[in-house]
Amino acid sequence: MMARIQLWLLALALIVEAERRGPDAIVKKESHPVLLRQKREWIWNSLYVEEEKPAPIAYKIGQLKSSQPVEVKRFKIEGEGANTIFTVDQKGDLFVTRALDREEKNLYHLTARMYDGNNKLIEDSGHFVVQVTDLNDNSPVFSRPFNGSIMERSPIGTKVLAVQATDADDPTTANGELRYSLTSDGDMSAFEIDSITGMISCRINSLDRESQSQYVVVVRARDMRGMASGSTATTSVSIKINDLNDNMASFTKKTFELEVPEDHKLNELVETLQLEDRDTDQNKEPIFSIQGDSSRMFSLELSQDKNGNLMLRKPLDFEKTSSYTFTVQVRENLRFPADNVNSAVTSAQVTVRVLDVDEPPVFSQDIYTFTVMEELNVNNIGTVSARDPDRAAKSIRYSIMDKDCPITINPLTGQLSTSRRLDRELEATHMFQVKAQEEPSGLESFVKVNIIVQDMNDNKPELSVDEMFVCENDDTNTVIGTLRATDKDDRPASFSFSLDSESANFSIRDFGNNSAVLLVKQGPFSLDDPKEYSVDVRISDGGQPIQTSVTKMAIKSCRCDARRAALQCKVGAPRMGVSVHALVAILLCILTILVIVILFAMRKRYQKDSLSSMKNSGEIHEQLVTYDEEGGGEMDTNGYDVSILSSACNDGSLLRHQNQNQHHPSLYALVQKPSQQPAACKGDMAAMIEVKKDEADHDRDGFPYDTLHIYGYEGPESLAGSLSSLDSSSTGSNLDYDFLSDWGPRFRSLAELYGVDGPDYYHQY
Repeated sequence: MMARIQLWLLALALIVEAERRGPDAIVKKESHPVLLRQKREWIWNSLYVEEEKPAPIAYKIGQLKSSQPVEVKRFKIEGEGANTIFTVDQKGDLFVTRALDREEKNLYHLTARMYDGNNKLIEDSGHFVVQVTDLNDNSPVFSRPFNGSIMERSPIGTKVLAVQATDADDPTTANGELRYSLTSDGDMSAFEIDSITGMISCRINSLDRESQSQYVVVVRARDMRGMASGSTATTSVSIKINDLNDNMASFTKKTFELEVPEDHKLNELVETLQLEDRDTDQNKEPIFSIQGDSSRMFSLELSQDKNGNLMLRKPLDFEKTSSYTFTVQVRENLRFPADNVNSAVTSAQVTVRVLDVDEPPVFSQDIYTFTVMEELNVNNIGTVSARDPDRAAKSIRYSIMDKDCPITINPLTGQLSTSRRLDRELEATHMFQVKAQEEPSGLESFVKVNIIVQDMNDNKPELSVDEMFVCENDDTNTVIGTLRATDKDDRPASFSFSLDSESANFSIRDFGNNSAVLLVKQGPFSLDDPKEYSVDVRISDGGQPIQTSVTKMAIKSCRCDARRAALQCKVGAPRMGVSVHALVAILLCILTILVIVILFAMRKRYQKDSLSSMKNSGEIHEQLVTYDEEGGGEMDTNGYDVSILSSACNDGSLLRHQNQNQHHPSLYALVQKPSQQPAACKGDMAAMIEVKKDEADHDRDGFPYDTLHIYGYEGPESLAGSLSSLDSSSTGSNLDYDFLSDWGPRFRSLAELYGVDGPDYYHQY
């Protein structure tokens, strides 16, 4: 505090000294360094500029002043808008050169310096502010649309929403202060608005969505604190009235008359009882009830659109009850008194008339189950019965759908019996359907029948035991294995074991609990002994009637260690029995081999036939053979056809006709099938050779002869005739070579040789 007082006293002394010396002294000593340490003496007044004030000529807004007594002085300004927007003269008067916009910039910060006549700095930079005063040149603006909602029956004063507008003018002045109000352009009956905050609230407590579900109010915003001279803006606000459950559900009518066929399915819709409720679906909560005993036959359920669905709970029977009349009621749990409490129809009478339908037969049971003893013929297993539920009461005829079923049924009475004996071990239960049909050819229905086959002790027990062996060093009473048995019968068995025939080496000890052991009775045993050991085990199942079986069980001889583990066993004699599976496999193999043999034989026969065809259709090498002697008979001449030589003329004139072309049959073809054996003549062999040579020289399609053997020809006049069988084989052949004519020109010669009979093309002697 003392330091501040000293500084203040020092400043005051300097001011007094300056005033005493006067301005001349300042001018004279303005360059003295002491002046730099003097306190600045700027005297600022508030500087204001009116917004949007036109400035065709710069106008004065204030003056720069200093307490320094300097007569000749000059000012210089710097900062925002200096020397452009703002200017200063030699007297320190500050001018504005153009109109300013407060919303663009409302404050300008500048600095000023003052110089004396010698252009020496008197006052260093002093900061001052030019403030742009606001002008109400902006109107309020609503930046977005507004929508609200309120629950019906809301109390007075319930807030809906607040609307807000903005004004670019100075909010600290009246130009930017807004006031809100509702205009008569909207609905002003139910809502009001706070003039300062813009909060819209409810002014009544009787809002009813069913009467009016939406209100539209118009909000006005005015600046200048709501004075009439202020600028305004308006916006529409939509207010939705939300629903409450304040209306009672009501039937659309007091009586409902319905018709339902008696075969209507259970738990399915019979009819929809329509309701009236002015509330929205999500606020409808009707509760239904059916009065009286009819509630056991029918029920009312809420549908998806909040109506009453009448459902059938029990089957209808026209023959028993042809109509139902009952009362249905509807109610709701409301928080408020219902608007329609006096007009709602909350109860209605429903009449349901049952329509008669021709129904199929009805069985006395949904499913039938009977028991039958196996291996017996049963004439009366049980009875399946059905009736016609209609008043006509038609007769019923029964049948079984499964044709392979071992059970038969009396078509008139429904009595079941067996068609063959049943075997529980093959099939313990028989299931089938019985059809009941109204006569004649009427409706039909089906029922499931189960036949349970009861067990009879008809199966012999079977021995169940692992492979057994006896050791060479086994002593008396040594246990060599455990005996057990199985039985296919369903009844519990009490097995007993014994030897069917006395054994010198083994015995059985029965424990009486369905098991027994095989003991060594007397040894010794040796692998070198050729004897095979076996026992016949008798098993009894203890049933009624008792079933027994005898099983031969082989016992191997083995050399064992100290722990009775088999080290080496004697190979037993091969068993001659063959299982069913092995027998089937053998038969299949035999059948396969037989099929292969048949196929192979057929293939060989096919190849032989193909070779024969190739012989008859392939290239032919003809050999002309004749014999002077009777020789060795037909065996010497197989494969040779010399009958052609028997048709030659003695004079050698067997030539082609002059007009014969190359397509006529050759000589061989003409003489292969003679109607009768021509008389031989001398020189025919030479003529034949000449003919063949000529054919070979001029016929390109002809086949050359491999060999031409010439023999003395005895001729047909010989008493012995030809000794060869070739003549008969050629003329008596069953082969038909006419197909060679279809094989083209290369086979024309063969066709002429073997396939054409043309007696018109040669001269016969």
